[in-house]
Amino acid sequence: MGGNIPKISDAEWQVMKVLWKKSPLTAAEIIDTLQPETKWNRKTIHTLIQRLVKKDVLGIKEENPYMYYPLLEEELCMKEETKTFLEKVYDGSLQLLMTNFLKSEKLSKQEINKLKKLLDESKYGSDEK
Repeated sequence: MGGNIPKISDAEWQVMKVLWKKSPLTAAEIIDTLQPETKWNRKTIHTLIQRLVKKDVLGIKEENPYMYYPLLEEELCMKEETKTFLEKVYDGSLQLLMTNFLKSEKLSKQEINKLKKLLDESKYGSDEK
């Protein structure tokens, strides 16, 4: 990602999603939440937790047992991930992304109206005066 936010892998995102929903949690609670949906073994999930701690994305409350909590807000990580995706896939062109998306997706009238409203309410980019 950009700035001071480290790159979070797809697997690490799964751990973060659990903790953004509810935190702090113990490693056992994180494992119990993730195992049914991912089928990952305990050691894999422990490794992901430790990687996130090393990246300063997760904090630890040193209780017995340790409690883990996110150090970064979900919205901030989502924005950074979106910027990275936009740069990697569309060379930073939001217009190209939106064009591709709108051509390939079937939107309801309500969804189209919401998008129009968002566009109308958005601030002009640096190219506009």
